[in-house]
This record gives sequence, C-alpha cells and structure tokens, in this order.
Amino acid sequence: MNVTHIGAYAEIAMIGGSGFYSLPGLTEIERVAVTTPLGEPSAEIAIGTLHGRRVAFLARHGMAHHILPSELPARANIWALKSLGVSRVLAIAAVGSLQPQYEPMHAVIPDQMIDRTHGRASTFFGDGVVAHISFGEPYCGETNASLALAAETAGVVTHRGGTLVVTDGPAFSTRAESQMYRARGGAER
Repeated sequence: MNVTHIGAYAEIAMIGGSGFYSLPGLTEIERVAVTTPLGEPSAEIAIGTLHGRRVAFLARHGMAHHILPSELPARANIWALKSLGVSRVLAIAAVGSLQPQYEPMHAVIPDQMIDRTHGRASTFFGDGVVAHISFGEPYCGETNASLALAAETAGVVTHRGGTLVVTDGPAFSTRAESQMYRARGGAER
C-alpha cells in the first residue's frame, strides 16, 4: 500500500456511482492516491470532514466516468478504503425501479441482493487461501437503520428493505429478465 499522505484516515466512506463525483458538504479535503496489491482504485480518494466525522469519498467510475461497470476495480477500491481505516461503506447509485412503490427520488435501503454479475472476482480469498463466509445478510442492519433514519429525517421518502439486483452493465436487463426480477421483488441497478 502506498498512501501519498501519511495520517490520512477516515471512518466512513461513500462510493458515488454514475453522476456522483463529489460529496457535498465535505470540507478540509485531502486527495489521497492509494496503491493496493490488487491494482489501482477507481480514482484518488477524497478525505475530509463531514458533520464532524472523517469521511472518504471515491468516484466508482473514476472522476471522468471512464470505467465501465464490468471493469470496476471493486476489490482494489475496498482494499484502499480499508487501508485508510474505513469500517463502514455507503454506496449511492442511480437505479432503475422494478417495483411501482419505488418512485424516482425515493431512497431504497436494500437488505438483500441478487448478484447477476459475471466474470469479476467476487472474493478476496483464493491463491491458496480457502474460506467460506456467510452472505445470508449482505448488508449491515445497524448501518441500514442509521441511513434510513437520516433519509427520513431529511424528508426523503424512504423504503426500508428491498432486494437489489446487480447486473454487469453498461447494458441493463432484457425486458424478460426485468419481469423475472420484478416477480422476485427486485430493484435493478
């Protein structure tokens, strides 16, 4: 790991999806380049202060939106954030709704997911390290509750719970696939 500024630290990270290249309200910003054993993260990480907390921000697709969803260095991104002390990661993304109750500008705090990605590394294990982990509860309940409360307090229509369907992109699902996911209760990203 190579951190350009010694002492760079954040306890919470925000990963911004398409259209999110900065974090409004983040002050005292320091940009940090981190090299990981898994390659370069999507972009330099902006570390600053937000409401008295040390927060990191990472543009998921790079600052120029030049990284396809199927080419994201997801493991390098997480490694880099962890190396800066991050223990909680929030991700914001523009998604398509498969459920009529999830309207534009609503917040959905998913508690389950269906991973329909292919061809990407999906673990930090391998190369002689064998481990099995539970993925029955893919999201942190405590973080989800805090996030939902914050969204509701801000006046955002918030849906607690839901299933996020993750697809490779940049192409979204076919109409038949979307109908299948909708029948299973999913909301597609």
